[in-house]
Amino acid sequence: MTTAAPAMTDPPPADIDPSKMPPQIPFIIGNEGCERFSFYGMRNVLTTFLVGYLLLDVAEVDRAAAAKDVMHTFIIGVYFFPLLGGWLSDRFLGKYNTIFSLSLVYCAGHAFLAVFESWRPGFYAGLALIALGSGGIKPCVSSFVGDQFTQRNKHLAKVVFDAFYWIINFGSFFASLTIPLLLKHVGPSVAFGVPGLLMFVATVVLWLGRDQYVIVPAQPADPHAFSRVLKTALFSGVGPSAGAALVLVGVAVAVFSLAGIGSLGVVPALCMALVALLVFGGVGAWLQLDRARGVHPDDDVDGARSVLRVLVLFALVTPFWSLFDQKTSTWVIQAGAMTKPAWFQPSQMQALNPLLVMLLIPFNNLVLYPGLARLGVTVTALRRMTAGIVFSGLSWIVVGALQLAMDAGAPLGIVWQVLPYAILTFGEVLVSATGLEFAYSQAPPKMKGVLMSFWSLSVTIGNLWVLLANAAVKNDTVTTAIASSGLSVVAFQMFFFAAFAFVAAVVFGLVAARYPVVDRYRS
Repeated sequence: MTTAAPAMTDPPPADIDPSKMPPQIPFIIGNEGCERFSFYGMRNVLTTFLVGYLLLDVAEVDRAAAAKDVMHTFIIGVYFFPLLGGWLSDRFLGKYNTIFSLSLVYCAGHAFLAVFESWRPGFYAGLALIALGSGGIKPCVSSFVGDQFTQRNKHLAKVVFDAFYWIINFGSFFASLTIPLLLKHVGPSVAFGVPGLLMFVATVVLWLGRDQYVIVPAQPADPHAFSRVLKTALFSGVGPSAGAALVLVGVAVAVFSLAGIGSLGVVPALCMALVALLVFGGVGAWLQLDRARGVHPDDDVDGARSVLRVLVLFALVTPFWSLFDQKTSTWVIQAGAMTKPAWFQPSQMQALNPLLVMLLIPFNNLVLYPGLARLGVTVTALRRMTAGIVFSGLSWIVVGALQLAMDAGAPLGIVWQVLPYAILTFGEVLVSATGLEFAYSQAPPKMKGVLMSFWSLSVTIGNLWVLLANAAVKNDTVTTAIASSGLSVVAFQMFFFAAFAFVAAVVFGLVAARYPVVDRYRS
């Protein structure tokens, strides 16, 4: 079975029937539905499996924290590897070959989970392979869909993207309902094997349409790319460079972070080093971006400044992701301590999220936003994102209150978690979908891919905050201070993350109020 698809160009306009869907689209939609089922199926039972099976040799008091560390390290990988996948696609392999090749890696990762479900090194290797495969294809799939349309039939693209989003939530919903039951009644090999089988089917479906896809080949290196503009701004010119000095400071901070591998762990230390380089390098480039003029076209220099400006907003969204992604760890662990029917598994609560997304998006677009507009309230993208971060904090206030009641000995039914799930999902719809659209609108055409990669990286950094918070509560001084407050460590962390979100929302709102919004959609 060959991996390469024939290089096709856009069909001549006469060959396109603008009233008919391109015949290759069902293969892409089918691939996405099976892939999303496989990913959410394994991810949503991962914490339960770690606590109940793989980490039994860890002291019970430390087991939940250890499971959270593994879960959020995995998510960090999933949202870091889009940088690699986008680079491979743009420079070497093209979108189809990147998706197909990394899908095979993805399948191998699922096989490792099913085979090595009782051997920790093999299981962790499987998680690494899935992170590489799932993350690597992430920046390619949506743009691969867009490549299948031309000016003549672009009106059908919206229909396809709506179907694309729907199939993602459809796969997530049913995976969240079924895979936890397989884990309980059949065992982890089958619970991880079924998602692996779906990923194999996804890969086969993608391959079956290989002769019909429109293939946009990889492009040569752009001499005026975002990274090259920043490099020129930092290191060109005559005389001392404040930007280069800041890069050196960033390197020093990164080295200091790497020196903390022993106490923080490899992944948090590496992420801290990356954050230091990005922050100091970005600030340095911003201060002297005009040095790049004359070497690069003014449009590219202005585009780089737009990207840097949006990255400030992305940095302020990272606290939201630290709250949102803990629904697969902290909230699952809390659900396990709640009363529930014998047949119901804590991981099945994850099905609420995609179900609510499918309900809230049409509600917002058809009822909420038009209603606010009639009241004279302008609902801009940045206002929606600010409100979304606030709602994420509110959801953690609610889940923290539930934890306080449980710590006091009150038995709570799992139905109580419906309320924080609803509030958090409402926040997700306001932040996630809006953020992608906003980023696309702010970047010049050649830098849209860069911003999409940084959006994924914001999720990585959000999960870094979770790992750092988990590491902090292992310190004796910190745990003593928490104990003096009268709160359990779990409840304290819940209220801490709520406060983290509220502070981020205030700062985000202040920055957003001064942000010069532009419109860089294609004409």
